[in-house]
Amino acid sequence: QVQLVESGGGLVQPGGSLRLSCAASGSFFSIYPMGWYRQAPGKRRELVATITSGGATDYADSVKGRFTISRDNAKKTVYLQMNSLKAEDTAVYYCNNRATGYWGQGTQVTVSS
Repeated sequence: QVQLVESGGGLVQPGGSLRLSCAASGSFFSIYPMGWYRQAPGKRRELVATITSGGATDYADSVKGRFTISRDNAKKTVYLQMNSLKAEDTAVYYCNNRATGYWGQGTQVTVSS
């Protein structure tokens, strides 16, 4: 059974940084495009960043220049480095296998002073 397990969320002050991790189980991780999404209270889930099997990346305009998605295929893990965090980045962040549709359980990120 394929699983995605996110970690690394927490409470951080505005301007701070966090690194989220998403550990995948199962085979063939390296061939799958992966993505990070987020959902704030009362809002729809939105795409934050994507990375292809070849390492090409794309970002939502709201996080460009602040967030970086990366992957380590040997560890079957995808990361989201988040810098210069703002209050509006507060949300539950989800990892997604964009080929199979599998989702992780989410990790809460709260940006507040």
